[in-house]
Amino acid sequence: MLGRLVDGKIEITELHRFSNDPVQVGNRLHWDILRLYHEIKQGLLITKNKGIEVASIGIDSWAVDFGFIGPNGELIGNPYHYRDRHTEDMMEKLFAELPAGEIFARTGIQFLQFNTIFQLYALKQANSPWLQEGNRLLMIPDLLRYFLTGQMHNEFSNATTTQLFNPVEGNWDRELLHKLGFPESWFGEVLQPGSPAGVLQESVCEELGIPSIPVYAVAEHDTGSAVAAVPALDRSFAYLSCGTWSLMGTEVQEPVINDMAQKLNFTNEGGVEGTYRLLKNIMGLWILQESRRVWEKAGKSYSFPELVKLAEAAKPFGAFIDPDHPMFLAPGDMPARIAQYCQETGQQAPESDGEIVRCILESLALKYRFVLEMTERLSNQQFNGLHMVGGGINNTLLCQWSANAIGKPVWAGPSEGSAIGNMAVQWIAQGVFSDIWEARRVIRDSFPVIEYRPEAQEQWSQAYDRFVKLTGISE
Repeated sequence: MLGRLVDGKIEITELHRFSNDPVQVGNRLHWDILRLYHEIKQGLLITKNKGIEVASIGIDSWAVDFGFIGPNGELIGNPYHYRDRHTEDMMEKLFAELPAGEIFARTGIQFLQFNTIFQLYALKQANSPWLQEGNRLLMIPDLLRYFLTGQMHNEFSNATTTQLFNPVEGNWDRELLHKLGFPESWFGEVLQPGSPAGVLQESVCEELGIPSIPVYAVAEHDTGSAVAAVPALDRSFAYLSCGTWSLMGTEVQEPVINDMAQKLNFTNEGGVEGTYRLLKNIMGLWILQESRRVWEKAGKSYSFPELVKLAEAAKPFGAFIDPDHPMFLAPGDMPARIAQYCQETGQQAPESDGEIVRCILESLALKYRFVLEMTERLSNQQFNGLHMVGGGINNTLLCQWSANAIGKPVWAGPSEGSAIGNMAVQWIAQGVFSDIWEARRVIRDSFPVIEYRPEAQEQWSQAYDRFVKLTGISE
């Protein structure tokens, strides 16, 4: 994505889009990290061939996954995908050695089986050679940035997601690392978003025929960048970054680490300008994406707008799922798993494809209400609406149903939140914007925000009561 400031407004241009396909090798699921790096270089070539002068570069990606750099400076192995099954049962095994309460008190991070701490513990249990040979651990954007610059740094927002960073101390938790047997030398200096992180190294410049370009550490967890792009005018706001994952929460100046936060399984992830994102992960549109993939294999190729039309035509509130049930985490036959979930919870399973899509989207919207109410309770705030950003806002039905479910307005936009927030941090670093709030004002003036007003309140309120009862979710 290319960002320009024109007459005080941000203009973005998509230069190069490519798929990011996990690769199954035997029983392991990997990221194709070298393919991703190759495509980044193709994007730089496109800017060169269009005659575009690039002022700076920033990279953001998903969290928790990583690669190890060996003593010769080369990557050891292909990084595992967080949906790989090697972390199954690792939470319970680690808690037998180190209480969950101590880990949360030190890190303030939500317990998810794929967190970096559990991935490293799984590698240790498997006697992985990575741990013997690895000198430095780099998160995915750290790793791609290293390929470009030759410099190894860890960035704040992604470092916090490892569940090995102590937000009170503002650094890696050395005592936690020691208790787990993870060498401190794996973990390097932590850069704040907006810090210079090197320039394109000579070999990259020679290969591509481009000048050396400054590279910044941005909010490199893509949700951190998306939250930076929330066009909020009120400093007390709730957000939902909506895509493969849905991440809902609010921005706080200090991490909220207490018994209630642990009980509700909330997380405190790093943000821009020293803030924290008090939020909860929700499975998101992954379940719909996987269902679509299953249907495609069966010869039914639906576009996402077609799926929305099917859902609109289906009967409302036929069945509900908890999107965060463990059975929906791994890749697989989601329609079959939805049927299984409904059978196990005493519901009639949705039969048509449209009924399945409606079940997924209604369940997501209702889960959003549940998490928003928990966010208000935990942060001692009352929000007058919900800001939705990310690609999921292109699903207008989900936006409207979310407003219906929470009984408050939903403000949707911008859709390319992560890219825009990434750019905003670079402009702050360059002195173009004074701070994130000036950047947010410019973002609000630059991109349309669509307001969805709540409808059919009584029906949705009744559906919520059924949803909570049938799924068994509770605080």
